[in-house]
Amino acid sequence: MSTRILLVEDDPLIIEALTELLVESGYHVDTADTQQRAIELAAPATGLHPYQLVLLDVTLRQGNGFAVCAAIKENTPDVPVIFLTASDDEFNTVTGLQMGADDYVAKPFRPRELLARIAAIMRRSQPSRRIVGLGPIRIDTDRAYVERAGKELTLSALEYRLLLLFATNPGKLVTRDKIRDALWDSAGTYIEENTLSVYIKRLRDKIEDDPSHPRLIQTVRGMGYKAEG
Repeated sequence: MSTRILLVEDDPLIIEALTELLVESGYHVDTADTQQRAIELAAPATGLHPYQLVLLDVTLRQGNGFAVCAAIKENTPDVPVIFLTASDDEFNTVTGLQMGADDYVAKPFRPRELLARIAAIMRRSQPSRRIVGLGPIRIDTDRAYVERAGKELTLSALEYRLLLLFATNPGKLVTRDKIRDALWDSAGTYIEENTLSVYIKRLRDKIEDDPSHPRLIQTVRGMGYKAEG
């Protein structure tokens, strides 16, 4: 899903140029040319977050950017705002930053500079996630979300715990005792030897291309298992 940006600007030429630039860069862009319309779009009464970023001109023919910024930060404080200001307008720049704006770009600006500022703001505003990989498998540990080749895998709690154990120990021997300890902590009951083999088989059925010839989780006879390094 592309990042949604609200452009608040009342100059038709700037609106056209910036919209074209942002769309070509992969962003979804909506525009507003008045204070009232910008607030309706960016700071709805529901408190939802319709946009991931707002580009906001300080001076508008109907209203002003400061009022828009204040409404956005009151209703959705984590939505980043970048002010567009005149190059010699130090007062408006400082005022905007004091009101909670995340950055400012002076007009006239270079397209690459604006895109770089947007990318930097987006990186800072998005929470970092810990992604663990095992071959084509990707595990988002913050959300306990697992996918393979872009498609979600549905795992039981024990299967997820088992997969995470292998993914965080790539290339290392994982003994059956270590696996039982990890699953025991999760399930609250001791895992029998035969039951452990069943869990391994179930997990392989879901993550391996050919479960009968596993590549991601290989058996080390008499010792345990080793995940692909």
